[in-house]
Amino acid sequence: MPFANFKVLAGTMSAEDKKKIVERTTDLYAEIYGERARATTVVLIDEVVDGGWGVGGNVLTAAMINSDA
Repeated sequence: MPFANFKVLAGTMSAEDKKKIVERTTDLYAEIYGERARATTVVLIDEVVDGGWGVGGNVLTAAMINSDA
């Protein structure tokens, strides 16, 4: 069973964005493994709370992502 897990900053994706990720990821697995994989492909989108992850030793926040700096 193909499985993909996406972690995104909470509140930054619409329901339509999530739908696109699920559909396109499923399409990709079906392209690679064949149509037999489509029915068993699992896509999980985890929303991480603001400040709940870090990059390069620094806590990542929505303000940092959305800033022009």
